[in-house]
Amino acid sequence: MKTAIVTDSTAYLPASLMEELGIHMIPLTVTLDGKAYDEEIDISTAEFYDKVRGGGPLPKTSQPPVGKFVELFESLKETYDAVISIHLSSGISGTYAGARQASEMVEGIDVQTFDSEISCHPQGFYVLRAAELAKQGATPDAIMAELVEMKQTLRAYFMVDDLAHLQRGGRLSSAQALIGGLLQVKPLLHFQDKVIVPYEKIRTRKKAMKRIVDLLAADAATMPIEAVIIHGNRPEEAEAWLVELTEQLPDVQFTISHFGPVIGTHLGEGAMGLGWVKRKA
Repeated sequence: MKTAIVTDSTAYLPASLMEELGIHMIPLTVTLDGKAYDEEIDISTAEFYDKVRGGGPLPKTSQPPVGKFVELFESLKETYDAVISIHLSSGISGTYAGARQASEMVEGIDVQTFDSEISCHPQGFYVLRAAELAKQGATPDAIMAELVEMKQTLRAYFMVDDLAHLQRGGRLSSAQALIGGLLQVKPLLHFQDKVIVPYEKIRTRKKAMKRIVDLLAADAATMPIEAVIIHGNRPEEAEAWLVELTEQLPDVQFTISHFGPVIGTHLGEGAMGLGWVKRKA
């Protein structure tokens, strides 16, 4: 059985890697000054942050139309027997629901949808594992079972410079944003029950980043880990962090990714995070 792997742009996987592994991607959209851009296609991450720097109205983000999923699933019928469609958390976007609705509208191909309950490269961990298994000829049910198992060890924590972006975008309550702003705290955030919530409140950026590393180190002491540094238009800071982390945790496999336009709209420039999952032997 030949299985196609589909995801959305918020996994922020390199185009070259998706092409190599045969991963199909549907973009979300960000609207700036009345113009809509398909992220990762019409606008780069650097261009996005350049356009929004300095304040102004918060960009609008939107999920892909259901018809885009239907069109893609229909086209995949020519080559594949099944599809596994992996998307960002249903708690912050209707993308997963759209893929699920489209799966019920397409006949002649088995489409299974997976709610990653997270976003960015941690979502990409699921996508990459699924693509590897699909290339090995694993059945859709076996791939889905592996994704469910991965949820037991997948973690991600991040911090933002300004909680106002999350509050204005409806991803964090006004009370939480106000408290954070008044006290100048840098709360660690994570996904819980599919939505973004504070994990711990920490006073400084440096201490917040150290706390994330401590959480990673605790897991790395119990199992082999692959991890990702995620940055909001801070490539130099991400590279410096990579050097530091590689020295501190030499057994962890690291890569670097980014918060692109759609997620960056809600986190703001300067956000930093770490995600990780148990590495397959």
